[in-house]
Amino acid sequence: MLLEETTGMKASPREVYHFFEKMEENYERWHPDHITFRWLNEGALEEGSKAYFEEEIAGKMQKKTVRFTRIEPDRHIEFEPTSRVIKLLMPTISFTISPRSDGCELTQHIKVRTGPIGARLNRREFDAVRKHMKEEGENLKRILESDE
Repeated sequence: MLLEETTGMKASPREVYHFFEKMEENYERWHPDHITFRWLNEGALEEGSKAYFEEEIAGKMQKKTVRFTRIEPDRHIEFEPTSRVIKLLMPTISFTISPRSDGCELTQHIKVRTGPIGARLNRREFDAVRKHMKEEGENLKRILESDE
């Protein structure tokens, strides 16, 4: 299953990518349910870098350590959980930045390994994740378009 959300914004791909480069500064203002973000190495957005973040989704605290696996500046950011158990269920999370004439589109992808029964049993949780992704897109658009 793929959870996906696309948001168009009047910001350049460079501006969106720069937002992610400065995630320690931007994480909490990006979404009210974001609690903390920190780099576990030198803090560079590059392949092999690790980060830790906490957020609340559907009233549940999510704590994740991730490793960045694919970075294409101004185009694509992909990471995976370092926990083997979490990685089995959620192998990758990515952000794709696509230019368009009036700015760009940011598409968030979360790959989830679950069959139809698992999807049905966890529908509320997946709906909460989708809502969170949509709010992240809207908030990023607001931040970048208003230069907050």
